[in-house]
Amino acid sequence: MVGTVGPGTWSTTMSTRLEGRCVLVVDDDPDVLDSFDLALRAEGATTLRAEDGNQAVSCWRSRNPEAVVLDMMLPKRSGFIVLEELLAAEHPPVVVMVTANEGRRHEEYARGLGVHAYLTKPVPLDTLIETVAGLLEEHAPGGTG
Repeated sequence: MVGTVGPGTWSTTMSTRLEGRCVLVVDDDPDVLDSFDLALRAEGATTLRAEDGNQAVSCWRSRNPEAVVLDMMLPKRSGFIVLEELLAAEHPPVVVMVTANEGRRHEEYARGLGVHAYLTKPVPLDTLIETVAGLLEEHAPGGTG
């Protein structure tokens, strides 16, 4: 079985690269949410899901995941507002922002806020996994981040 969101392929063969890691996936598109969730779980992650900005903040506060995959355009609270709140925390998560918007202005704004990575949809699932795993390794205690 192969899962994709856009170009590129990704195998669902189980791996443990994200074993023991908790990742919150936030997207209002159920297909994207399901694909990202499946890919992260197949790599060993425990996943949490949110479909809007308010759910994202509530879930993050109650569960404190190590990483957040965050859509930019969300109902109820924009991804930028969620990003600001997450990164203002005493122990902020690693945040990967994903968007279908290809404008440089939004990417520059997100980077100015301190987002760890910015990916443009469609995001190949192998790219998502590599990005999340790499950032978690980099920002782990004793890492280089």
